[in-house]
Amino acid sequence: MESDIIVGLDIGTTKIAAIVGRRNELGKIEILGHGRTESIGVHRGLITNISDTVQSIQRAVTEAEQRSGVTIKTVNVGIAGQHIRSIQHRGYIIRRNPEVEITQEELDNLTASMYNLAMNPGEKIIDVIPQEYTVDGESGIKEPKGMMGHQLEANFHIITGQMTAAMNIRKCIERAGYFVENMILEPLASAESVLSDDEKEAGVVLVDIGGGTTDIAIYLDGIIRHTAVVPFGGEIITEDIKTGCAIMKKHAEDLKVKFGSTLARENRNEEVVAIPGLRGRPPKEITLRNLASIIQARMEEILEYVFSEIKNTGLEKRLIGGIVITGGGALLKHTEQLTAFITGLDTRIGYPNEHLASTAGDEITSPMYATGIGLVMLGMQRSERARKLIPQPVEEDSGDENKKGKKRTKKTETQKPWTKGKGFIDWFRDFFDDGTLS
Repeated sequence: MESDIIVGLDIGTTKIAAIVGRRNELGKIEILGHGRTESIGVHRGLITNISDTVQSIQRAVTEAEQRSGVTIKTVNVGIAGQHIRSIQHRGYIIRRNPEVEITQEELDNLTASMYNLAMNPGEKIIDVIPQEYTVDGESGIKEPKGMMGHQLEANFHIITGQMTAAMNIRKCIERAGYFVENMILEPLASAESVLSDDEKEAGVVLVDIGGGTTDIAIYLDGIIRHTAVVPFGGEIITEDIKTGCAIMKKHAEDLKVKFGSTLARENRNEEVVAIPGLRGRPPKEITLRNLASIIQARMEEILEYVFSEIKNTGLEKRLIGGIVITGGGALLKHTEQLTAFITGLDTRIGYPNEHLASTAGDEITSPMYATGIGLVMLGMQRSERARKLIPQPVEEDSGDENKKGKKRTKKTETQKPWTKGKGFIDWFRDFFDDGTLS
């Protein structure tokens, strides 16, 4: 069905990727098509040029439409950047009748009430994620629906970001001719596509090394415990190579992708690669060990930031699942070994293939598409959940049943999944619709 088709839009620093998918009869994600283009106008997760970003979005989505044969109208977009921060908060409600079962509507209303928390000027709540519930003092409950009790409490992981950053993302997408269905934190999307439920239960750190930022998400007991963004990624490594080797940026990027390694000792001095000279000048020779030394220095800095975030949570001794690295930076040779050496935690590279149908090609299962595939998966989950919450048509008496010409008519009531409070996208729509920002 057309309504079951979901589009994920990953607006990154180095690339913009649009991925079209749907759930097949086996419950796996079937990728119908994808488009990718160079990202122009984005720096470290923030949009710095509206018109350039709009054109890049249009090219990526148009390519995805051509490959999938699907007309795209709405997208689930990721948001990241140094401005993202996470906080923990606890909320509760006193139920009127403790002898009545707790309903999904009550859980949704409690979650929605978190969107009304006071934030710093210029900040807005992007997402609210329930962690665990407490019913009448009994804690550690993951699914209280159907239980009975007087007081319902919950711990929430609340993600906030700069309002202007989110506005710019929405503006670019709408100017490109599309509509934002959901705005999702990128590390949560990446985690969805590369982590298993067992890893989330055991305790694991998701590290997504992108072009402009490195995103972190920590899970334990199946619950998201911490999210963070490190303001460095693959692009700064390219800049280091450009400066250290005195070459052009495009040659630095090619060197990194084709020959890059994060461990200098794994390369020999006699291994040399030649870079074409400018305007008839002789080629420039660069040793792979020197190249790896430059990359290793910056990667060590990024991983030290990551390890610092892990230690700040106090969970480093409980993360049995270790670290899972994904994103374009995971493709650098020996990244797995360097990460394990610096953090002391077991490490693996995360490929977004566990939840995909067998028809998915090798290109789409690359770690660089982990965020885009995760956006499709989370968008699908939210769409399916919203459909379950839409009330069924109910019969409504339009007057005296005995009168001639009066018939019982069916009325379908349309409502949003959350009946109290406003989600970030709902608030956003009102903000723009009121003409506050043109």
